[in-house]
Amino acid sequence: MTTAHQPYRSGIHPLHALLLSGSFPLFLGAALADYGYATSYLIIWSTFASWLIAGALVFTGFAMLCALIGLFRADKRGTYLLYFGLLLVTWVLGFINALVHARDAWAMMPTGFVLSIAVAVLSCAATLLGFSRLGRGVRS
Repeated sequence: MTTAHQPYRSGIHPLHALLLSGSFPLFLGAALADYGYATSYLIIWSTFASWLIAGALVFTGFAMLCALIGLFRADKRGTYLLYFGLLLVTWVLGFINALVHARDAWAMMPTGFVLSIAVAVLSCAATLLGFSRLGRGVRS
């Protein structure tokens, strides 16, 4: 009797999943806070967006570190390389967005709002890619 050995393929590490899942809601919250500022001109919304972006950068940075570690452990590096590149672009644009939000509230619009939307979309794409494809190519 011949049996095929199927190695156990788990998903991403739970800490990596926690860090990855924390970045998208924060970037989305920053985009919504920018929308709140664009419609009401209350400066507190721009402050909320700045803090949310700072928190999202921390989560994305640590998720990027986990992705770099996973890149060296993966059997198929193509998907991990795409995932790491997407996180890197998200972090760089998020950092530029944080610098834009450090300006005066009047000076950050509309660039800050457009960057917040773009970074939220990139973060959503990275989160979807991280949770959908990465568990298939990990060594047991």
